[in-house]
Amino acid sequence: MPGKVTLVGAGPGDPGLLTRKGLEALQNAEVVVYDRLVGPAILALMPEQAEQINVGKQASHHPIPQDQINRILLDKALEGKNVVRLKGGDPFLFGRGGEELELLVQHGVPFEEVPGITSAIAAPAYGGIPVTHRDCCSSLHIITGHQRAGKELDIDFEALVRTRGTLVFLMGVTALPNIRAGLLAAGMDPATPAAVVERGTTPAQRRISATLETLGQAAEQARVESPAVIVVGSVCALAEQFDWFDSLPLKGKTVVVTRPKERIGTLSARLRSLGAQVWEYPCIATVPLDPCPALDGAMERLSQYEWLVLTSPAGVDTLWRWLKDHGKDARALGSVRLAAIGPGTDRELGKYGLRADYVPEVYDAAHLGAGLPAGGNVLILRAEEGSPALIEELARRNIAYDDVATYRTVYENPRSQELREAVEGTEGLLVTFTSASTVKGFVSSVGADADFSRMAGMCIGAQTATKAQKHGMTVKTAKAATMDALVELIVEGV
Repeated sequence: MPGKVTLVGAGPGDPGLLTRKGLEALQNAEVVVYDRLVGPAILALMPEQAEQINVGKQASHHPIPQDQINRILLDKALEGKNVVRLKGGDPFLFGRGGEELELLVQHGVPFEEVPGITSAIAAPAYGGIPVTHRDCCSSLHIITGHQRAGKELDIDFEALVRTRGTLVFLMGVTALPNIRAGLLAAGMDPATPAAVVERGTTPAQRRISATLETLGQAAEQARVESPAVIVVGSVCALAEQFDWFDSLPLKGKTVVVTRPKERIGTLSARLRSLGAQVWEYPCIATVPLDPCPALDGAMERLSQYEWLVLTSPAGVDTLWRWLKDHGKDARALGSVRLAAIGPGTDRELGKYGLRADYVPEVYDAAHLGAGLPAGGNVLILRAEEGSPALIEELARRNIAYDDVATYRTVYENPRSQELREAVEGTEGLLVTFTSASTVKGFVSSVGADADFSRMAGMCIGAQTATKAQKHGMTVKTAKAATMDALVELIVEGV
């Protein structure tokens, strides 16, 4: 029985513009066939176990011909696979999606099309240009500027001029001189406002504003490259007034996020909302210790403890997993009081209907141990290589404790070479560190012999900063060990 092919429009570049339905299809894919114009942030959403096939089409260069792409989709579906064809923008708007379905129809393969947000609307919007405005125009026209090799543009310029509407040309960078000449020859006013929006909706976006008469020269001087959209019409005069994207505080900045994959999304989303180009390189992962006799024994003696101390969201997840695996719920915690190292760990407790009885004012191991209002025994559930500062403070106060390792931190990154090139080749690169472990994982991934002098480590706390400084990084430390303070640090540091 054949599988299914789903054509998914990935949108124009901003991962936030991928539709919910598109994301669901992508995450359930067994095979993903994707194009060059799909952004890395969206590619990072592909399931790790999925077969990933890059068909990388770009202007005048098709390493894999269209008929071969069609065949790949068919063959993978006939293997019974759930296939996603991931295309930039919308598959049915100059995306050749219809062509890719024809062969599937011939062979009776089930398919679905998930529309994507088109750059024809999104790129101008991010450039401050509303493609319609009742004071400016009453129609919108989307035209392909793609020219087949050796052939002229097949566009009725006179008809376009007569519409007096907004004109948006896709894939038209190389054809810009001909587009401009065609519109002028058809009688369009040379003073008509116009613009080119390059790499729209991404942090690398540029808007070049001009008139129809001067647009070619302006684009040439700016060395505009594909992908870009060309917009012609009076609405372009509104760009400066309506510009919002270019004024974001982190526009043009590149930030590397090193948190574990399962916790990377929140920070990345906040940074992107501020205009940053975010590179997600999870440098650590947490692996539960299973079996874990020490945890089993401690939980059997839980009534003997006054406090249960958790030093990370991963520790909370491990605790809850143990309760679930043993047919228990929060009631099994009885009267034991809960301590969390910081608000992030406390929020993780909240996901399970729990809250911390104690969170130190300064969110680190030393202050947790020094301030814990304990008179009886303390149970600590944390990573194998937890900070010694916690137990040192408890010992100093003569508080009895059991320090139980419930998970292991693993340092791995399959994209190590890519990360090293970014560190050594990108001036002003900002790298976020949310724990000393992320520093260790980052250095392990890049290589301890790398040159870290061109980057800045944005650290969530003093212990993390100390770890980063040992490797010659320029380091800045957040005012508090919270994500809010870390984001504030990044914005202030720009």
